Amino acid sequence: MKPQNYINEMTFRTSLSLFLIALIFAIGVASFQSSPGYMDADYYFSTGLQLAEGKGFTEPFLWNYLDEPDGIPHPSHAYWMPLASLVTALGLRLAPGFEFASAQWIFILLSAFIPPLTASLAFSLTCRRDLALIAAFLALFSGYYANFLTTTDTFTLYMLLGGSFLLALKIKPVWLRSIALGLLAALLHLSRADGAIWLVIAVGFTLSSQRAERRRNFSSSLIHLFTLFASYLSLILPWFLRNLAAFGAILAPGGDKMLWLTRYDQIFTYPADTLTLGAWLASGWPAILDARLWALKLNLGTILGVQSGILLLPFILLGIWHLRKNHLVRVGLFAWGITFFVMTLIFPFAGARGSFFHSGAALQPLWWALAPLGLEQAIRWMARQRKWRERDALRVFQGGLIAMSFLITASLLLGRLISPGAEQVLSGDATRYASIEEIIATQGDTDSAIIVSNPPGYFLASGRPALALPDGNIQTIFEISERYGARYLVLEPNAVTAGLMSIFNMPSAQENLTFIAEVEGAQIFAIETQP
Repeated sequence: MKPQNYINEMTFRTSLSLFLIALIFAIGVASFQSSPGYMDADYYFSTGLQLAEGKGFTEPFLWNYLDEPDGIPHPSHAYWMPLASLVTALGLRLAPGFEFASAQWIFILLSAFIPPLTASLAFSLTCRRDLALIAAFLALFSGYYANFLTTTDTFTLYMLLGGSFLLALKIKPVWLRSIALGLLAALLHLSRADGAIWLVIAVGFTLSSQRAERRRNFSSSLIHLFTLFASYLSLILPWFLRNLAAFGAILAPGGDKMLWLTRYDQIFTYPADTLTLGAWLASGWPAILDARLWALKLNLGTILGVQSGILLLPFILLGIWHLRKNHLVRVGLFAWGITFFVMTLIFPFAGARGSFFHSGAALQPLWWALAPLGLEQAIRWMARQRKWRERDALRVFQGGLIAMSFLITASLLLGRLISPGAEQVLSGDATRYASIEEIIATQGDTDSAIIVSNPPGYFLASGRPALALPDGNIQTIFEISERYGARYLVLEPNAVTAGLMSIFNMPSAQENLTFIAEVEGAQIFAIETQP
């Protein structure tokens, strides 16, 4: 018993040390971030702010028109799910008065749990403390993810929940495992709409484990499935009821229109009723296939550059092969396969433009846990072939793997946080939008809505209602202006849809649009009248 107690004590101390190291690292990254930085994070921060201020699930902007909104304010989370906003609101309520930092601290704290969670997952797979430590440092130096874990987005939540889901598969009492899987599946679903696949995975695992354990009792299987669904519904049902009250359906409307996109900018189509199966089919099968091949290419790049951290892919694959019979690894592969399929073939445009990057975060702890094992298998094979001293070779290459992960992460963070152009990237649109609002305020209008590429970001910078720049032409601008009371338009470089390029190229020659000024390449217009 003594050795076992010693191992448990060391494991706790090691986990605590990993948490503290990760917390210091996260604070260092977050110290450079003064605003959410991009539209997804802006959305969760702004809707969390609404919740913290007691305004409920509402948004004073429209970032798309998929659910054909009536106006502003609009029921929030008709596209994205609410958990990141709820966590943001919790941070704001617990630490009021610090604005973005008040929301950010809770994501910093949560992100510090990722390395010890990864270590626990690796230890559960290998029973090797040394491999668990290497996995933890791979999670600490997380490459492309490092810059996103400390802002108001779903990355940290999805990593923690996905890793916890996989660990929960090892819970021995079936009734307790069913409860844990149901709760975690609900939280994953509340984080992202595609998180619903984790309920399918939980059900499949419960049924397969029943067969594997030769539990032929039909009533026992039903009880475990009932427990799983009851746990899931205990968290997700209040959200379904909210949707029913706000939209008349348990699932928010508009998401089904994402099935019929023929190009990415159609997410911002107005009116959205043009997104139909018929229009999708009319685009032709060559275009439909090309879109999925395009998504496949970008998602494969995400696998190599993001999920594999540039250099981990061969070691992850070797780790998978070595543990190919492990049920935890098999479930992880199945979950990843479904995610890749959905984000490549079903929703290619959303998947390739960020959703696969987001959704894949749930499996990152598993890949980090498998990579050290795969590296060890590779080094042992090489040692036999080249007559190396195996122990020395392992130390060198394991240390080298951590060092390379650190260098890659550091170079990415330097480019995003400290380089000459980093300040503009870190502030996102906030600085530019604040300058634009100062100019518009001179017009004496503080209430009218503005049409802009990042509506939640503009609202955060100004407090002004904002509408999404549509995928349409100048007539579409006038229709949106008339329906929603927009009186200003902003066209920003690299964010102008094709139908509005003629305005951007000739800003002073537009009838019923008055060019006001230009800020950092962004053109500001007053919408005078609608023909």
